[in-house]
Amino acid sequence: MDFDLNDEQRLLKESVERLVRDRYSFEQRRAYAKSPEGCSDALWSAYAGLGLLGLTVPERHGGAGAGAVETMIVMQAFGRALILEPYFATAILGSALIRRAATADQQAALLPQIAAGSLKLAFAQLERQSRHDLADVAVRAARSGSPWRLDGAKSLVLHGEAADRLLVTARTAGAPGDRAGIGLFLVDPRAAGVSRRGYATQDGLRAAEVDFDAAPAEPLGAPDALAAIERAVDEATAALCAEAVGAMEAAYELTLDYLKTRRQFGRAIGEFQALQHRAVDLYVQLEQARSMAIFAAMMADSEDAPERRRAVGAAKAQIGRAGRKLAQEAIQLHGGIGMTMEYAVGHYLKRLTAIDLTFGDADWHLAQLARAGGLIGVEREPA
Repeated sequence: MDFDLNDEQRLLKESVERLVRDRYSFEQRRAYAKSPEGCSDALWSAYAGLGLLGLTVPERHGGAGAGAVETMIVMQAFGRALILEPYFATAILGSALIRRAATADQQAALLPQIAAGSLKLAFAQLERQSRHDLADVAVRAARSGSPWRLDGAKSLVLHGEAADRLLVTARTAGAPGDRAGIGLFLVDPRAAGVSRRGYATQDGLRAAEVDFDAAPAEPLGAPDALAAIERAVDEATAALCAEAVGAMEAAYELTLDYLKTRRQFGRAIGEFQALQHRAVDLYVQLEQARSMAIFAAMMADSEDAPERRRAVGAAKAQIGRAGRKLAQEAIQLHGGIGMTMEYAVGHYLKRLTAIDLTFGDADWHLAQLARAGGLIGVEREPA
């Protein structure tokens, strides 16, 4: 199988890498984080100008109509830069949810705004009791005259404080844990009945707690939307895997550079064989993670839901463990400087930890794979 990039993909890679190299150094990132929004509006406009916000938006709606490989290229570059903007929440996850769940008219209204950079989205799915189960939804949706109304609360809504619209999972029927009766709703966060409390997360991003009290909402697509939500989350998880690989690459390169320049006992510490062995182990972790990220990108568009879920779950599990191992070792090899807020390597550990916990950590995905019979799957004979 040919894993080489085509000309358009190479051009995309060069353009994104040049953008983050020129405008997203670690010092520039620290300055963006201190702004009231916690990110850079100028960079958001630059993403729109390069067509990155419409990367997965179909061409008929003003986007590039690109696939999982192009998404992997962009997310890997953004992982290296530790970007703070709500790119994942809007252009990856938000776009996927609308493309998979919304009606044709809703897509025509919303997707062009994403591509233009005029609409920021946040996925309000997590609840205090739900952990990683997309079906564990307690927020209720009921008709009250013409609009639907939502009641309940959502936690850790990534970039929920700055979102122009919230994409909210809510239950129209059944009890938490039931797969049937889960809808996806579009909510104006400034509407009556919606309250938000924003805060910084440990990895430098922003999130919000959101409460709904008879909040007006517009249903997106069919009343039972869980299958569409799961597919969008699978696509987004594959993108997160690519972001993690980018962060791992940068942390590994920082560590190699430090081993070559830090001197102890009259020589560079990278000349000590024990540290060379540890560096090689990190390289193995990185390359295994890279291979699994490519595998996840290849399978993200699969129509076979069980096969897609196993592939993405296996990648998330492998990359979650490899990312944490690499980042922890990188800090150990740096010594005390690796623990400081003024040095980048510790920030990669924080981001990789957050990625591991998003949409299921390594242990959770391994458990799901075990229940499914492993990555390949097992044909069970009838009882």
